[in-house]
Amino acid sequence: MTGASTPDPNAIVDGVLAGDRAVLARAITLVESHRPDHRRLAAEVLDALLPHAGRSQRIGISGVPGVGKSTLINALGTTLCERGARLAVLAVDPSSQRTGGSILGDKTRMDTLTAHPNAFIRPSPAGRQLGGVASATADTIALVEAAGFDTVLVETVGVGQSETLVSEMTDCFVLMLLPGAGDELQGIKKGIVELADIVAVNKADGETEIAASHAARDVERALHTLRQRDPHWQVPVTTCSAQTGAGLPALWQQVDDFFGNQRVDGRLEAKRRQQQLSWLWHQVDTALRARARRAGAAVIEETENAVANGDLSPRQGAERLLAALLSG
Repeated sequence: MTGASTPDPNAIVDGVLAGDRAVLARAITLVESHRPDHRRLAAEVLDALLPHAGRSQRIGISGVPGVGKSTLINALGTTLCERGARLAVLAVDPSSQRTGGSILGDKTRMDTLTAHPNAFIRPSPAGRQLGGVASATADTIALVEAAGFDTVLVETVGVGQSETLVSEMTDCFVLMLLPGAGDELQGIKKGIVELADIVAVNKADGETEIAASHAARDVERALHTLRQRDPHWQVPVTTCSAQTGAGLPALWQQVDDFFGNQRVDGRLEAKRRQQQLSWLWHQVDTALRARARRAGAAVIEETENAVANGDLSPRQGAERLLAALLSG
């Protein structure tokens, strides 16, 4: 994929299947690209690799900034790799609203894991993507699975309730909270907490160890008042310290228990099918927005100005843009 020549999709497919990390990184760059030629090539590569994907455990790690997601992944991931797991970490970084550039701070907090031969870490800028995950994350999951990684951790930006998209592309959703979070549950109970499969109260060490235990009990009580999204699984709440490693084996045991539970009666397969459908419609929405912007800048600008000035309602503006798109 060097020089000005067009990349060979067959070579990319073969390289990914062979576990060539340089080729895998280039393939991910393709699916992240907005260039039309790159998108066509990425689609060809993904179609060829799709039969080789889907064999990993997909785990989302979410929580507010500062909760310790990267530190936890570094400690837990290193332990898993030492046990022989092949781990891919997709760390979605906050992006500059002016340049779109990624801060890429997560990878620097995973120094031990980054150096492990069984680990592959890919930071990606979130850009303008709502839901806390980059727009190409689902495709990237398929690529790393085809490359032979059996465990995929998706670390999300941590921006609050808008992060629910991660639960639609992973099998197990781990929500990390800080000590004292129990007092705040009333304000977020209809959001991200209802999507959690496992809740972990981090920083259960030193002066905050007791506070973490109290927070875990508060969360357990609060969860009993919420509607369980899976009647076959009672969401466990645990305490841990990403810094010292305390509680991490118990946390991973809960992940293992969750997957054992989900493999009964084909529940995991049903969830995977729903993931595919959810991502289908997300891609349709994204493609329609992109096509609408290409359809005519003048129509878009005129409609946006009319909506901003109150001359058109957002609904009327949407109908005008859709009419222009469909007639184009």
